Amino acid sequence: PAFAQAYTELAQVAGLKYLLTSYFGRLGDNLSWAAALPVHGIHLDLVRGSADLDDALELIPTDKVISAGLINGRNIWKANLDKQLATLVKIIGARQSAAPVWVNSSCSLLHSPHSLKPEAGHLDQETLGWLSFAEEKVEEVAILAAAITDRDSVAEQLQRNAANVLSRQQSERITRPAVQQRLAALDESSYTRQAAFNVRQAVQRETLKLPLFPTTTIGSFPQTAEVRKARAQFRKGALSQEEYLQFLDAETRKCIEWQDEAGLDVLVHGEFERTDMVEFFGEHLEGFVFTKRGWVQSYGSRCVKPPVIFGDVSRPNAMTVDVAKFAQSCSPNKPVKGMLTGPVTILQWSFVRDDQPRSQTAGQIALAIRDEVVDLEAAGIRVIQVDEPAIREGLPLRKADYEAYLKWSVDVFRLATTGVRNETQIHTHFCYSDFNEIFTAIKSLDADVITIENSKSDLKLLGALEVHGYAAEIGPGLYDIHSPRVPSVEEMAARFAALQKYIPAENLWANPDCGLKTRGWPEVKESLTNLVAVAVAARKAHAA
Repeated sequence: PAFAQAYTELAQVAGLKYLLTSYFGRLGDNLSWAAALPVHGIHLDLVRGSADLDDALELIPTDKVISAGLINGRNIWKANLDKQLATLVKIIGARQSAAPVWVNSSCSLLHSPHSLKPEAGHLDQETLGWLSFAEEKVEEVAILAAAITDRDSVAEQLQRNAANVLSRQQSERITRPAVQQRLAALDESSYTRQAAFNVRQAVQRETLKLPLFPTTTIGSFPQTAEVRKARAQFRKGALSQEEYLQFLDAETRKCIEWQDEAGLDVLVHGEFERTDMVEFFGEHLEGFVFTKRGWVQSYGSRCVKPPVIFGDVSRPNAMTVDVAKFAQSCSPNKPVKGMLTGPVTILQWSFVRDDQPRSQTAGQIALAIRDEVVDLEAAGIRVIQVDEPAIREGLPLRKADYEAYLKWSVDVFRLATTGVRNETQIHTHFCYSDFNEIFTAIKSLDADVITIENSKSDLKLLGALEVHGYAAEIGPGLYDIHSPRVPSVEEMAARFAALQKYIPAENLWANPDCGLKTRGWPEVKESLTNLVAVAVAARKAHAA
């Protein structure tokens, strides 16, 4: 009713025409009333909402323009123009005496990099032939429109497109039979830990001997100007690999030593070797390529350069084991976490192949992470964190699709993490989002410890805990790392006291909200010193 009222009001403005533009999915059961709104045209996302087409042709009045979103605005693959042209012909055939049909991208091109031109000479010719960025997508739209009125005028472009599409379908680089066979051979045991959580918890307490209210951080420490300078010098060849590795070792050792002196209980190596939590792993996995200038907006003025998953994913070599072993050697008395990015987050923050289900690609990534988890354990790492900050943002738009997505998301996390012994403690981390909708899925991950955003949501997490309950260990963030403000001991103590009303003391951790990569060392040191003081005081109060 609100839509009808709003658009009826808009329709009163003389001289203006409205194109109702919906995208990122199907209209589904909203199609009938959308078609009846007093607008002059309706845009359909026929990439993600192609199931709407037949109903749309029947329901949209013939005096309204149909804008056909046939070119995917959210990914970077060349369209199959012959296939999309057939759809366009179908639409026009069904609307012969109707208002015009427009050819369009499925959504804004904000989500695609700007142009393939800078990638010439960086990517190989075969890969370039598979890709289409924003400029190229505009050309694809124009080719489709031209083909309707004069196919001969774009015959060469259509032929070249068909050759590129076929090249991608037939390339031996895409398929790795061993990866597909391994994924197909999995059984229920591949998704299950050796024992239930309560058994694992008892074993881990005996093995790790952590105090009540253990303290830790989420993973990264400040990427200072010195760290960025050394990385740039290494990439330009001004630093040798040996010199760069020596620099990273020195930074890691300083980070470990400070954490130990500050009184933190479970340490991290600081991730000074990583530019990005997805890019780093993509660079070590088969099936990924990286663009030179494939930047897209993340939020505000921040941009990211997502890796491209073009084929079956596998791990040719260990990715983090050497760094983790060195970091643990710097801390003989306290555990240092192995730090990995989870399969769903790697999937969500990449441009993903569109020739197989996303769940299958996620499963392949999970197998690669599983191998790394097992190797970390074999190297003596007793605490391993697999971060999944993007699991919430992957939820489909329509609630009817939630269950299927959450099922495979949980499955791939468990596949990545269940290959270890009971003694090994598995952590995961979730960033800022509304967790109430997915809290049941979070419980199903069967992690031993979750660290989770809490400070920015003003303790709303406690409502989810009250409704759903949580039996495993949990570290709700005590302060917001995205602000330079240093929280006082009193402020964090009050927050920690509120948490203890909902979480058993033996299951509660003290930690920040997120990684510390973007912060400066002075504020990090002061904030973490205050956090440790809160945990120490809570232990004393609990003992009393």
